[in-house]
Amino acid sequence: MAKKKLLPGQPEVNIGLVGHVDHGKTTLTQALSGTWTDTHSEERKRGISIKLGYADTAFFRTKKGESYASGKRPNGKEDDEKELLRVVSFVDAPGHETLMAVMISGASIMDGALLLIAANEKCPQPQTREHLMALEIAGINNIVVVQNKVDIVSKERALQSHKEIQEFISGTIAENAPIIPVSAHHDVNLDILINAIEDTIPTPDLRKKEDGLMYVARSFDINRPGARPSKLKGGIIGGSVVTGEFNIGDEIVIAPGRKIAEGNKSRWEPITTTISSVQGGGLDLNSVHAGGLCGIATPLDPVHTKSDNLSGQVMARAGELPPIWEDLDIELNLLNEMVTSGEGGPEKVRPLQPGEMLMLNSATATSVGVVTSVKGKASSLSLRLPICAPTGSRITLSRRIGSRWRLIGHGVITG
Repeated sequence: MAKKKLLPGQPEVNIGLVGHVDHGKTTLTQALSGTWTDTHSEERKRGISIKLGYADTAFFRTKKGESYASGKRPNGKEDDEKELLRVVSFVDAPGHETLMAVMISGASIMDGALLLIAANEKCPQPQTREHLMALEIAGINNIVVVQNKVDIVSKERALQSHKEIQEFISGTIAENAPIIPVSAHHDVNLDILINAIEDTIPTPDLRKKEDGLMYVARSFDINRPGARPSKLKGGIIGGSVVTGEFNIGDEIVIAPGRKIAEGNKSRWEPITTTISSVQGGGLDLNSVHAGGLCGIATPLDPVHTKSDNLSGQVMARAGELPPIWEDLDIELNLLNEMVTSGEGGPEKVRPLQPGEMLMLNSATATSVGVVTSVKGKASSLSLRLPICAPTGSRITLSRRIGSRWRLIGHGVITG
């Protein structure tokens, strides 16, 4: 297999791929980036995404106006850096209903999204509706609707599917989103899709001078079994820088950190370390700024970073860490209806009740909170796992219905 070509720079924007299970998100990610993101053994066995998948690529445009992704220049020629539009990161979110918490975690680092809807199934499917609600709650309104699998349906069905999509997105944040018919499997209309992405999903403003803040989505131990102690490498942290920048040599703090047992009690202690190297877009960099996905190497004992142990944490420079919350006061904003997969369709969201348990998503972190008080739109929660987040941050709320957690709204941290 040929070695994948290095990209021309650090990714500038995170683009999510969301939608119902088996509507082609991972296939489209591969078509645009050359990377198959389902690499977990269980994902391969079951044929669905379980974890967030990540891939980087670059978009180009020839002098003739033909858009293409890295490695797919017309006529099979080499990429021309003079034709570069920008470098992007893709976040491939799972579509299965049991994995909504993972999808919501992915939404926290998206600057825009591709909502995939398969033409061979009636629209909307349950997770199509729920994922669109999650994008709305996350405040993501730069959306391109991708009508996938048009190669396996008749012209009449494709037109009917397009009509169903238009009716579905009417009155939502995606109402004015372009609808692009594609075949991810056969690379059909990808040039049109890239044009729509470029027109619809802008690069975030990277000029702001703010505190460095990174949402940790993955963490790794890259050492092979049996490696000699002198050859061991420190733990790796992966995620998205959302504000500011980080440089090699920076002293950083990761929070809430590690759990320390003290007798019958326990406490959480932030982890302090330094940045030893940085990668973005497959490139070794001296610094990494807000905009795309990146990897941070540290001298941490890899036991702390293996198997995504630090996923959901927040990384900041020393002295710039947001508050760590074990109890939260929030301003509530509940949906009128929640999505269920039952035949009855959406059902009303009832008010919160003291003592009930909710699932919370804050950026890439997932916790469970118990409602301790409710007064109008103000509510207080006691968390089972602490979260690190700035005051004013948005958290999503899900309620357990039967054996599933269902999205019911969001809250803003007030204290």
